[in-house]
Amino acid sequence: MASSNGSAAVSVQKLIEEKKKNHQSARKKIENIVPILLFSTATVSVLTTLGILFTLLFETFTFFKDVSIVEFLTSKTWYPFSEPGHYGILPLISGTLRVTGIAMIVAVPLGLASAVYLSEYASDQTRRVIKPILEVLAGVPTIVYGFFALTFVTPILQKIIPSLEIFNALSPGIVIGIMITPTIASLSEDAMSAVPNAIREGALALGATKLEVTVKVVLPAAISGIIASVVLGMSRAIGETMIVSIAGGSTPNTGFDITGPIQTMTAYIVQIAQGDAGYGTTIYYSIYAVGFTLFLFTLVMNLIAQWMSRRIREEY
Repeated sequence: MASSNGSAAVSVQKLIEEKKKNHQSARKKIENIVPILLFSTATVSVLTTLGILFTLLFETFTFFKDVSIVEFLTSKTWYPFSEPGHYGILPLISGTLRVTGIAMIVAVPLGLASAVYLSEYASDQTRRVIKPILEVLAGVPTIVYGFFALTFVTPILQKIIPSLEIFNALSPGIVIGIMITPTIASLSEDAMSAVPNAIREGALALGATKLEVTVKVVLPAAISGIIASVVLGMSRAIGETMIVSIAGGSTPNTGFDITGPIQTMTAYIVQIAQGDAGYGTTIYYSIYAVGFTLFLFTLVMNLIAQWMSRRIREEY
C-alpha cells in the first residue's frame, strides 16, 4: 500500500513538472512571438508613411512636368479650369492661413483658460464631470460643424457684420477654433497637472497668490506641453476639410479679407476629388502638388514645435 501511494505521489509530481515545462515553453514561444509582432506593426507604420510620401512625390513631379514650379510658388492666380490653367498656390495658402489664424485666436484663449481652470481651480469631482463633456466636442463629425457654421454661425455674424457674405473665412475659422479647443485644453491640462505639487506649495509658502502661482509658476513649467498642444491644434486646423468646404466657399484669393469667400488647400482637394477633373489631367495631378505643400506645412510646424519643446522643457 505504501509503495502504491509513493508511486502515485511520484506520478503526480511528474505531471506537475510536465505541466510547468509546457507552461514555460508556451510562455517562451509567446515572448519570442510578441517582439516579432511589435516589430511588424512598427514596420507597417513606417512603410505606410514612406508609401504616402513616395506617392505624393511621384505625382507631384508629374504635375511639375506641365507646370512651372516658379509659377506654382510665386503666382497669385489659381484658376485651374481656365484655358490655359493658372496654378499659383499663394491664394490657397492665403485662404488656409486666414482660417487657421482665426481658429487659433478663438481656440488658444478658450483652451488655455479651460486647462487652467481644470488643473488649478476645479475640484476632482468637477474635473471628472467637465473634462469628458469638453472632450465630447472633439468627437463631433466635422461635417456637422460645417453645417453648423453655414446655417447657424454665419446668419448670426451677418447681423453683426452686414457686409459678411454667406461664404466667408470668419465663420469656418470660428467653428474650427471651437472644434480644436478640446484638444488644446485636454493636452494643456495634462501638462499642467504633471507639474509637481511641491513647486506650487513652495510658491504659496513664499506668499504668492493662487493666480500668481498659476501664471508665474505652473504655466512656465508646463510650457513645452502647452506648445505641443497648440501646434497639434494648429495642424488640425490647417488640415481641416469639411468645415471650410461647406462654409468657406470655393473662391481662391489672396489678401486679408475675412468677410468674403475663400478656398483652402484641403477644400480644393475635395473639389477635385469629387470628379471635377479627369484622371491623368494636369488638374488631377495638381491635387498631389497641393497635398505635398500641405504635408510640408505640417512637417515644418511639427519640427519647430519639437525644437522649441526640447529647448524650453523643464525636467523634474
